[in-house]
Amino acid sequence: MEQRFLGRSGFKVPALGFGAGTFGGQGPLFSAWGNTDVEGARSIVDMALHAGVTLFDTADVYSNGASESILGAALKGRRDKAIVSTKLALRAGDGPNDVGASRHHLIAATDAALKRLGTDYIDILQLHAFDAMTPVEIVLDTLDDLVHAGKVRLIGASNFSGWQLMKSLAASDRLGLQRFVANQAYYSLIGRDYEYELMPLGIDQGVGAIVWSPLGWGRLTGKVRRGQPLPAGSRLHETAGFAPPVDDERLYRVVDAMDQVAEETGKTLPQIALNWLLQRPTVSSVLIGARNEEQLKQNLGALGWQLSAEQVKRLDAASAVTPPYPYYPYWNGQFAERSPVAVLA
Repeated sequence: MEQRFLGRSGFKVPALGFGAGTFGGQGPLFSAWGNTDVEGARSIVDMALHAGVTLFDTADVYSNGASESILGAALKGRRDKAIVSTKLALRAGDGPNDVGASRHHLIAATDAALKRLGTDYIDILQLHAFDAMTPVEIVLDTLDDLVHAGKVRLIGASNFSGWQLMKSLAASDRLGLQRFVANQAYYSLIGRDYEYELMPLGIDQGVGAIVWSPLGWGRLTGKVRRGQPLPAGSRLHETAGFAPPVDDERLYRVVDAMDQVAEETGKTLPQIALNWLLQRPTVSSVLIGARNEEQLKQNLGALGWQLSAEQVKRLDAASAVTPPYPYYPYWNGQFAERSPVAVLA
């Protein structure tokens, strides 16, 4: 398993991590993702660890905490072999302070997560969303305290905009507090918004991307195709309202290009989608999900080979969209060589 630095933290993570959102199966969204129980989770964790997939990511809201509990049980006796990542800040209870990144909620939610995970420390603690009601100075001071208390080792953000992440990093630098070293972001061949400002920010500030939903919410599995209805068992039937939107024609154009690459490489569409991501700047780890061992085995096939430069160029062209203002002039105008994305060339 390839190991990559997580931003400028000095800490390495595997190129592929495991997203434990399939553990638990509680609620309308997570039951559609999967309902893996403790026994099934142990089997998947066995296979993942054997393959070098040591990063396991979850969140307190996944199946109302059941994902964390099941992951903790599956890792019992081998916690030292794993990198545990979890997220908090979304609403996790009915009380007025059971949401957000206030000092009260961060401390209480971290302690609750530690208990469910059956561990005394979290390797990577990420804020699941930006809390505009709590000053970033309070948020970061609290996270800094959690690190110094030994409850957390590294901190990260998830689903932040560029200005939100940069404001947080600037406050950390100004006050001498722990910095975000990870940015867990949605990124895929049909969801490339990450590239506009978060990717250049990651390069400039040393923040590594942990990619979620690399298959575009299940759209890049090969089951969704031009002129065909959604398969009866597709998760999109239940989760389309939660998924980042994508224009149908663009999706079909990307899948058509992936089909051509599949013929040339003998790889599956998910393996191609994952391999493309693994070649992108700032990407530290790509989270794969699996409801069974066969799905995990297929996803692991994204490693050990590389798309050619010409194949990457074709996939880039098929998935490209016109960037919104103010990025359009920098990507396409005479000043392109001086734009933030010029560092990616």
